[in-house]
Amino acid sequence: MRPHAFLSWRFVRVWNRNFVVYRRIWKVNFITPLLEPLFYILAFGLGFSGLIGQVHYAGVELSYTRFIAPALIATAVMSNSFFETTYASFVRMYYQKTFDAILATPLSLEEIIIAEIAWSATKAVGAAAIMLAVLALLGFIHLPQGLLLIPMALWGGLAFGAIGMFFTGIIPTIDMFNLPIFLFITPMFLFSGTFFPVANLPLWVQPVASALPLYHLTELARWCSLGIKETDPIASMGYLTAFIIFFTFLALRVMRKRLIK
Repeated sequence: MRPHAFLSWRFVRVWNRNFVVYRRIWKVNFITPLLEPLFYILAFGLGFSGLIGQVHYAGVELSYTRFIAPALIATAVMSNSFFETTYASFVRMYYQKTFDAILATPLSLEEIIIAEIAWSATKAVGAAAIMLAVLALLGFIHLPQGLLLIPMALWGGLAFGAIGMFFTGIIPTIDMFNLPIFLFITPMFLFSGTFFPVANLPLWVQPVASALPLYHLTELARWCSLGIKETDPIASMGYLTAFIIFFTFLALRVMRKRLIK
C-alpha cells in the first residue's frame, strides 16, 4: 500500500469494474427513470394542477406540471448519485470486501473513492438522459437547450456522490443511513424549490433553502429546461463546484481513516 495519497487516471479501472457489474442489471434500473416522470406528471398534472393553477416563478406564469418537470430530473440526479455512494458503496466496502481486494492491487484508496464518486455521477447522467427524453416528448423541456441537462446532471451527480461517500465513511452500520436520508435528503427534496417556489417560504427560511445544493441543481435544471431562472446559473455552478471539492476532500479523509488501520 502506498505511503502517501496518490491519484491517477487508473481510477477508470474501478469505474469500469462497476460498469461491468451494472450491465447485468441495467434493464431493471432502466425502468425507474423511464416511468418516474410519467407517474409524477400524471399525478400532479391530473391532481394538483387543477387546484393550484398557474405558478408564478421568475416573473413568469407556468403550469404546475411545467414547473415541477425540471425538478424531477434534479431530484433523480440527487437520489441516483447519493444512494449509489451510500448503500451500494457500503455493500461493496463492508460486505463484499471489494475495496480490500482492490487495495491489494497497485490502485490507491484515493483512486477507489474517486471512481465510486465518478460512477455515481455516471448513473445520475444516465437517469437524467432517460428522463430528458421522456419529458421532452411530453413537451416540458425546450430543445436543444435542454441538452444542457446532461452536463448539469454530471456536476450534480459528482456533488451528491461526494456527500454520499462522506456519509459512508462515518456511518457505522448500513441501517444508520436512515439518519442522513431523514435529516439531509428528505428536507432538500421538500424545501429546495422542487414542488413550490422558494419565494413562497417564510423570509427567515428562504436563505436556508437557498443554501441547499438541491436548490441550485433545481435552478440549473429549470434554466436548462425552460430558459428561466431565479438564481444566476454561474453562481449555482460555482456553489456546486465548491460543494464537490469540499466533500470530496472530506470523503477521502474519512474513508482513509476508516479503511487504513
